[in-house]
Amino acid sequence: MAVASELETELKYEAGAEPPSLGDLPGVSGVEGPESVRLSAVYFDTADGRLARHGATLRRRTGGADEGWHLKVPVGGDTRIELRLPLDDGPATNAPPDELAELTFGMARGAEIRPIALLRTKRRTWRLTGPGGKLVAEVAEDRVTARRLDGTGTDDRWQELEVELADPAAGPALDQALRKAGLRRSRHTSKLARFMPVPPAPAPAGDTAGDALLVYLRAQYDEIVRQDLRVRRDEPDSVHQMRVAARRLRSALRAYRRLLPGTSRLRDDLRWLGRQLAESRDLEVQQEHLRSVIAGLPDDLVVGPVAARLTRHYGPMRQAASQTALKALRDKRYRRLLDSVDRLLAEPPLTSRASRPAAAELPAHVGRAYRRAKRRVAAETMHEARKAIKGYRYALEVAEPAVGKRARKARNAAKDLTKVLGAHQDGVVARPVLRELGMLAHLAGENGFTFGLLHERERGRCVEAERVYPAYWKRVRRSRLK
Repeated sequence: MAVASELETELKYEAGAEPPSLGDLPGVSGVEGPESVRLSAVYFDTADGRLARHGATLRRRTGGADEGWHLKVPVGGDTRIELRLPLDDGPATNAPPDELAELTFGMARGAEIRPIALLRTKRRTWRLTGPGGKLVAEVAEDRVTARRLDGTGTDDRWQELEVELADPAAGPALDQALRKAGLRRSRHTSKLARFMPVPPAPAPAGDTAGDALLVYLRAQYDEIVRQDLRVRRDEPDSVHQMRVAARRLRSALRAYRRLLPGTSRLRDDLRWLGRQLAESRDLEVQQEHLRSVIAGLPDDLVVGPVAARLTRHYGPMRQAASQTALKALRDKRYRRLLDSVDRLLAEPPLTSRASRPAAAELPAHVGRAYRRAKRRVAAETMHEARKAIKGYRYALEVAEPAVGKRARKARNAAKDLTKVLGAHQDGVVARPVLRELGMLAHLAGENGFTFGLLHERERGRCVEAERVYPAYWKRVRRSRLK
């Protein structure tokens, strides 16, 4: 069954102050309501609250116009994506549908998802409209009764106010007016988070080298988990973002292995994941680049069904590569990878060097990454040099918050060089494809002129990259941390 999705931007407030007249709120010219409804929702999570740790909620709700299974995942700020399935016929405490269980795998890591809480809500709602009757927001006044389903703890009751924005741009003005009237923004992102708060993951609070490294590693791990759901939903750019996070994580573990040893197996698993994702991402980049070039050509230079032939060539390969990526996310090795990173962050085996000040300790590790890149630049192909430069760049990212401007300048120089080397690699990969497509067009009785033109452009792209490469590498050398 297809999972429906919708972006939701919601402002939550503590009850206690009387809200202003809804009709007087900025941008509001009409108020409809109130309407009353009773809602009942069973919430699900793992025994140790793994969904909640990533800001997600999973519930089975009855009552109201949107009853069904709801998975809510943070997007940024007050915005979440809500993924929905219709109600099933079983008991309210049945396991979640397979489709939603699959989407939560990166967060739950295979642990059992079980019912944890029952929340009943008496709700009154108002629809706020603007000029022309356009919906601005929906306001809900909720009286909530909550009970744990594991027999522990005590029941709780509270009131709160929710403002779901139809137009997120209206949020700042509405929020300001509600705060001015005395309402306080809730500290919790959901009702479940208020009733069953989960302690946040331990966050390094110092300025040591170990603290800086763990902050960076945590950010990359969280990004892998965030992209896991997006890859499973085949969302644009999700494979790329997951692959980049895995590469950053592996590079940091390698560059700083003297601070955090014993990660060779995890680095191997991260390399494996990157390779499983690589083909899907590379094909996407190739096709989108060639589409863009074709779209920029004058009409008289696009001879024959060029775009259609690109689609016929890349379509089946991208579909197969996407299946390879999904297969990897269902592999036991992927679960082991996630579990390994989670354990590493919970109990990091840091060495004594990790307790030194970050600004003093990290540059030495960056220097080793630079020297490795320097050896690759001197002895390897441009493609291998590019991979080493990326490792150096990611080592700089770890150090930048502590080292500051010098590290930022060095990172920008490394980033610019990787772009040049990336353009060269893309041209190297595209040329044999274009030659093949030109030949196929000719054999099919079509004119292969445009593919020849594209081939020559890619050759020129490689030549230009080779020409400017030494200058960009010189910038990297000059900006390195001394």
